[in-house]
Amino acid sequence: MEPGVKEYLVRILNTIALVGLCLMLNITAGIKYELAFIDEKFQWKNAAFYTFFLISIIAMAIYVIKLWRKPIDFDQ
Repeated sequence: MEPGVKEYLVRILNTIALVGLCLMLNITAGIKYELAFIDEKFQWKNAAFYTFFLISIIAMAIYVIKLWRKPIDFDQ
């Protein structure tokens, strides 16, 4: 397989894996451990979950953007 095409496919797989991992962690923490649900009032555990959620989504987006901004040399 051509090195440029291989690098392109690896980027696609890394992006899919990272997005899936990030979403699975946040969904598991939010639904299974009931951190996303506000029962009677907003508690510190809800704030910690939503803070972690936003930080992880932003970090994932920054990583993916940096990953895809690197040029791929298809002429190798």
